[in-house]
Amino acid sequence: MNVTLSLDERLLKQARRVAASMGKSLNQLIREQLTKIASEASVEEYLTELRQLSAKSRGNSKGRRFTREDAHART
Repeated sequence: MNVTLSLDERLLKQARRVAASMGKSLNQLIREQLTKIASEASVEEYLTELRQLSAKSRGNSKGRRFTREDAHART
């Protein structure tokens, strides 16, 4: 299927340079990016998974609040 895009000439030139530097055609680069975007899970799916994992977690800080120093401490 063909799709027509309207792009600023400057953007088009920059995009072609980027694609060429990656050893790809602009068409290939756009196709890959659209495939990646279309196949990624939605933010809602990620949040649902995070909530499920959190609910299953057996971790318990017993109310302790960690400081920035705690988080970056080397053991």
